[in-house]
Amino acid sequence: MRSSPNKPLVFVVDDVPENIQIALSHLKGLGLEFAYATSGEQALARIQQRTPDLILMDVMMPGMDGFTTMQELCKLPETQSIPVIFLTARSEPEDVVRGFELGGVDYITKPFHGVELRSRVRNHLELHSYRVSLEQKVLARTRETTLLKDITILAMGELAEHRDTNTGGHINRTRFFVKKLAEALFERRKFTDILTQEYIVLLYKTAPLHDIGKVAIRDSILLKEGRLSAEEFAEMKKHTIYGEEVIDKLAKMAGEPMAFLECARDMVGSHHERYDGSGYPRALKGEDIPLAGRIMAVADVYDALRTSRSYKKALGHEEAMYIMATEEGRERHFDPDVYDAFLAVELEFARIAEEHSAGIK
Repeated sequence: MRSSPNKPLVFVVDDVPENIQIALSHLKGLGLEFAYATSGEQALARIQQRTPDLILMDVMMPGMDGFTTMQELCKLPETQSIPVIFLTARSEPEDVVRGFELGGVDYITKPFHGVELRSRVRNHLELHSYRVSLEQKVLARTRETTLLKDITILAMGELAEHRDTNTGGHINRTRFFVKKLAEALFERRKFTDILTQEYIVLLYKTAPLHDIGKVAIRDSILLKEGRLSAEEFAEMKKHTIYGEEVIDKLAKMAGEPMAFLECARDMVGSHHERYDGSGYPRALKGEDIPLAGRIMAVADVYDALRTSRSYKKALGHEEAMYIMATEEGRERHFDPDVYDAFLAVELEFARIAEEHSAGIK
């Protein structure tokens, strides 16, 4: 629990109650709230119950001294940013240096003047208030930017999907498939050099872009009733290259490397590659195929099998699983580790397909 928004809370830590009273007497009239502790151990317990805006910390205390208490405060995310002023009789230069090295914002030696204490407390409270306000503004702006990015990605994915009226719900289903598959791989401790919790979020957020290149495919091919000719299919394959070009333009506009664009490019350009090297557009083989593409390959094929087209009916879950294990060839098309993880969560895939069932049997 934070201190009152109207009155900053100052926490005084000293094993001598008279010293606490002296400090409080000098600070009265500043419009502050006060709390105190007479040991380092007591201070840690009380501070975690109510977070102060500033701590006045004695150094020489029995048991846990002030320096050790400071070290413990710095270990906890909720207390590590609280400004600490050391208020102590220890005035040796090495003590002062250590106080600042541990993260103290100031060091006042006893005996001190009341005017000095009031001025330093006031100044550090103002600095702390300004920093908290700035952090909140940065956090709000970051959230706004992230939300705008996520909305833009979804909008671009929806744009590609709306051009192909046969794939209703495809981008929504595949992003959930990708997330579930990546989580299964993470639990199995596969690809730990790449697959972190942060990367799983990137996969989920960039998955809607995997077919963005289809916006550049002619309607006569993209919307054709029936199967494509060899020439038409050759043109359709280029949607992976066109998609990469779109991402490259976005990256150029950004002006600096961005993880989500790099992840999107990997997925867009390689989700039709096959593990045996028979895929497109570059006939990459094995782990030369980016992990994002290998994960999306499974999600994309499963969804394609479960979805109806003008030239085929939608298949049920069991039929799709059979084809992926035989006709499509688990060793030919898919990374074995990714496919094994898929088998572990296949019922979750079926559930996701049913919950987002536009076009699904």
